Amino acid sequence: MPTYNEAENLSPLLQAIFSYAPLTDVLIVDDHSPDGTGELADSLQKTDVRVHVLHRAGKLGLGTAYLAGFKFALAHDYDAAFEMDADFSHDPRYLPDFLRAIEDADVVIGSRYIVGGGTSNWSALRRIVSGSGNIFARLMLGIAVHDCTSGFRCYRRRVLVSIDLDAVQSHGYAFQIELTYRVMMQGFQMVETPIVFRDRRCGKSKMSHAIILEAFTYVLQTRLSHQAPLLPHAPWTNHGKRESERAEREAPGSDSRTERMEHS
Repeated sequence: MPTYNEAENLSPLLQAIFSYAPLTDVLIVDDHSPDGTGELADSLQKTDVRVHVLHRAGKLGLGTAYLAGFKFALAHDYDAAFEMDADFSHDPRYLPDFLRAIEDADVVIGSRYIVGGGTSNWSALRRIVSGSGNIFARLMLGIAVHDCTSGFRCYRRRVLVSIDLDAVQSHGYAFQIELTYRVMMQGFQMVETPIVFRDRRCGKSKMSHAIILEAFTYVLQTRLSHQAPLLPHAPWTNHGKRESERAEREAPGSDSRTERMEHS
């Protein structure tokens, strides 16, 4: 879970995460926040063994923070790793849905653009930019998932091992598109589970024109260099449609799996 100036959100967010997913650990990757987020994270770590903290020298970007978190998860033998924002825009109440979905998938993506998903308190312009950006990336790269820019996700360990984290080049908005594309090209199964994305409770949004431009440039460069198909071909499922099918094929009394999960 990357942080930069999230001191107001950190404590209540951790409390919410552990209320919905008490058996998970959380890694806080702090980019030397001037508001004391890193120091607060250290104090929280002292009182809860589920909290881990990684300090970085400065503001190095969202993508590199997630990569550091994924590498931490691999080094410490976690079965799966979440990524989510630290500002409550990714509501922890959806974590049980992710945990159920990851039982039968390689990657779970919290989607704003399937039935049951959405955005809250967004301007018309922001909805247009986000929606059209997703459509552009999906058509140009042949990505089947509806929300390829979502930053609320869960990855199986085997996926993180296979997609060559050291080769990932994007840092901002494009990071999610690049990872979706890499997962697709490896043939892993991605499912979407509906979420409602809400604007941050406290602090200032870190979205910028440069981040949007990076995403646009990545899609064009990838399309031109790889000649990706325009039609979707990746294994993909809408988790909302899968729940009834899964329930039908599960026999009564079947054992559930308990696995080590980490939020980065």
